[in-house]
Amino acid sequence: MVAGESGLGKSTLVNSLFLTDLYKDRKLLNAEERIHQTVEITKHTVDIEEKGIKLKLTIVDTPGFGDAVNNTECWKAVTDFIDQQFEQYFRDESGLNRKNIQDNRVHCCLYFISPFGHGLRPVDVEFMKALQDKVNVVPLISKADYLTPTEMRKMKDRVREEIEKFGIKVYQFPDCDSDEDEEFKQQDRELKECTPFAVIGSNTVVEIKGQRVRGRLYPWGIVEVENQSHCDFVKLRNVLIRSHMHDLKDITCDVHYENYRAQCIQQMTSNLTQDNRVESPIPILPLSTPDVETEKLIKMKDDELRRMQEMLQKMQQQMHEQDL
Repeated sequence: MVAGESGLGKSTLVNSLFLTDLYKDRKLLNAEERIHQTVEITKHTVDIEEKGIKLKLTIVDTPGFGDAVNNTECWKAVTDFIDQQFEQYFRDESGLNRKNIQDNRVHCCLYFISPFGHGLRPVDVEFMKALQDKVNVVPLISKADYLTPTEMRKMKDRVREEIEKFGIKVYQFPDCDSDEDEEFKQQDRELKECTPFAVIGSNTVVEIKGQRVRGRLYPWGIVEVENQSHCDFVKLRNVLIRSHMHDLKDITCDVHYENYRAQCIQQMTSNLTQDNRVESPIPILPLSTPDVETEKLIKMKDDELRRMQEMLQKMQQQMHEQDL
């Protein structure tokens, strides 16, 4: 998922990351139309191939976010969408046919921060805090070529300080194992130090010293998208597609989705307890004896409910120990 106000280069960066043109049919709104625009959710699916492995990625865009004069709870459409994907997955997982479940959960949200301000705006803080327990939030400083290297270092330091100050939980890169080689450890340190990623997007090919590269041509020179001394584009692409894709999915499954699942089970258990307290004045008798197949399905459901309750108790105990 990509989120951020209009004009920060979200569409260009997505096209640059996946070497495609997902927005060729998009209609650009004029100033009057943008006044009445609300936050929308649009989905695009792209097939990419990385080192011989074919991947199908779904890109979720949020046009209209942060563009209104009053942005109160403008992130609600985004949080509702993420919850809807969790709900659909929970329904599929709770069904009888669980072999071919389609995973449409959002595993990562790229949040674009404007390079023109002095750190995070109030809407940036509120948005990331609203999503921090639902999805892996990866903050980006967009249009990095608008800042000098010194200004970019100060901007990154300011954003990191404010993320810590406001208690925002963003995606944390896992610590590498002690037995990893030094090159891998160095790459891991560089990734942690360069966050939030400073990115530049461009699908324009320019020529420099006889080589054709993707970049932006200015009167003073050329900014190369894939030059790591110019921006963090290559690092971000490697994180999303190569090095940390599985970790992003694992955290979604083991943390964000399990939290949602635990809430659902707790609500179901609470409703079941309340229903059992209501005594019916007339005893209800079974209309017929259930057959063997029905009894088997009921037993499966009972076992599943018992496992859910045990998992809920375990998670509640862990949360209680953490609070202590």
